[in-house]
Order: sequence, then C-alpha cells, then structure tokens
Amino acid sequence: MILTPTDDGVLLKVRIAPKASANRIGQPYGDALKVSVTAAPEKGKANAALVKLLAKTLGIAKSDIELISGQTDRNKTLKLRGLSAAEAEAKLLT
Repeated sequence: MILTPTDDGVLLKVRIAPKASANRIGQPYGDALKVSVTAAPEKGKANAALVKLLAKTLGIAKSDIELISGQTDRNKTLKLRGLSAAEAEAKLLT
C-alpha cells in the first residue's frame, strides 16, 4: 500500500530514481510510488530533492515531511503531516 493513514498525517512509500532527466512523480511501482529526481544520490542531495518535490506537489511545508526510513536506499518511507490519505492520493496520483 502506497499510503497508510496515521494519527497526524500519512505514511508514503516511495521508490526513488536519482540522476533522472527531470524531477517528476510517476506511477505506482509495486507497493510504492515511483519518483524521479535529477539530484545525485550523494550527501543527501537526492533525499532533499525528493522532499522539495513532494512539498511543492502536495502544497505543504518541507518541515511537514519526515524521512522515516531508507536514508541510503531507493525504497523510502516518508511521513507527511497535515494531510489525509485521500488528500495525498488526490494530489499525487492524478
């Protein structure tokens, strides 16, 4: 499941593709959402680009996105505060 509701937001599973030609949110990839970023996976640059892209797409502050797991892995889990699963789904999967 890509989105899992929590008490104060939602957990989002992401499969990141660093060093892509453009920053974009793609389609579901297994039980995660595929997201491409142009940043290289070094010194947290790809993670920062991911957070920035998600914040812009979802209309929330970067501080409302927390990387829960997968700091050095392609598969990541992020906590999005202040959104319901329905709101996040509408903005990410349309």
